[in-house]
Amino acid sequence: MMQQVNLGLIGGGTVGGAVFAALSERADLLTARLGLRLSVVSMAVRDASRPRAFEIPASLLAKDWKAVVHNPNVHVVVELMGGTTTAREAVLAALQHGKPVVTANKALLSAHGEELFAAARANLANLYYEASVAGGIPIIKILRESLVGNRTLALRGIVNGTCNYILTRMKLEGADFADVLADAQRLGFAEADPSLDVDGHDAAHKTGILASLAHGFWVRPEQVHVEGIRHVSRIDIQMAERLGYTIKLLGVVKNMAARAGKGRRSKAGILVAVYPALVRNDHVLASVNHAFNAVAVRGDMVGETLFYGRGAGGNPTASSVLSDLADAALDLRHDSHERVPAFVPHARGKTHVVPMAEAVSRYYVRLTVMDRPGVFARVASVLGAAKIGISSIFQPEGHEGEAVPVILMLHDASHAVLQKAMARIARLPAVRGIPTVLRVEDTEGA
Repeated sequence: MMQQVNLGLIGGGTVGGAVFAALSERADLLTARLGLRLSVVSMAVRDASRPRAFEIPASLLAKDWKAVVHNPNVHVVVELMGGTTTAREAVLAALQHGKPVVTANKALLSAHGEELFAAARANLANLYYEASVAGGIPIIKILRESLVGNRTLALRGIVNGTCNYILTRMKLEGADFADVLADAQRLGFAEADPSLDVDGHDAAHKTGILASLAHGFWVRPEQVHVEGIRHVSRIDIQMAERLGYTIKLLGVVKNMAARAGKGRRSKAGILVAVYPALVRNDHVLASVNHAFNAVAVRGDMVGETLFYGRGAGGNPTASSVLSDLADAALDLRHDSHERVPAFVPHARGKTHVVPMAEAVSRYYVRLTVMDRPGVFARVASVLGAAKIGISSIFQPEGHEGEAVPVILMLHDASHAVLQKAMARIARLPAVRGIPTVLRVEDTEGA
């Protein structure tokens, strides 16, 4: 019986270094718990001369990923290089050789997941990806295994730490987006080019993976509606608080019978989207602050559950990689090719991704209008013609001048109907600029 599983690592950055260090420092602990030893026998890094917090023995260094994948002594390949081009080549090559692969690469899975899982099935090799979503939170295993008897009714996640850090500081300090972003870049919480995070794309990669896993069919990246947080201002944060809400960037996956029009419903499907939303202050997601992540999952048997922790960083992500390595090692030892499938074949074709145009929500709207009589009436007239109800409308005090903010809370409307109404309102002579529109997330329903 196999007593040692040999690992080949590709990538020695923040996560790769943390994984290598953890395997070295915790070797005895892992051996005691697994009944076999995990041993790194080959490691490829982009620049072997780069200073690192850990030392890679020269005997382990490989010249490139091919030397790792094709090494006959490597049993499991660990892809931690990032990117979607070379990483795809490396992962496909390993799977085609029948070698299990562990990856933390959410962009790779988002772009090529369907192809990679097909290659894994065809070659009787497992693909493990716990670290690809929410860092140290074991959300993949929870959806695939712990909640295997549940139908997922809704999933809402704060899955991007940079955006959550920015929105938290905007709320706590009353600061503007641009100022907090600049400070986050200085402190290393945001990249020099922050677009992947603040425009919602990183969260979309992760949300698409969770949607695919929760509903048993592959959700393509272009099916995920994506909005970022650049348009969220200090006044929106303050008005949300006044109304009893906190603004969070959410990855949302939920069942919904999207209303195509008043009194008519379209075929049931799932919404997969990333957007900033107002979350009630009494919901647990509202209290998830700074760079922490959380995923709330509602199952039809278990009800509401919440999983919280650090969503990024070397050690939290390495923790999830070690979890996958433990599974991979034990699966090899017991010749298990697949315990719980990533996708459920009978679910294929039974549902679909609902276009955002059909999605129904309540809304928060901020307009900048000329301070003159009759403006409210004109705005209400446009909304009334679109059959969109107003639950409240007010003008915050302390704003003087020719143009002032007006806040509206709107009843349920489809995205398409609301967009048309907002375009008409933006053309009113008394309205200045583009309306700010945020969804009010209904955490009580599906």
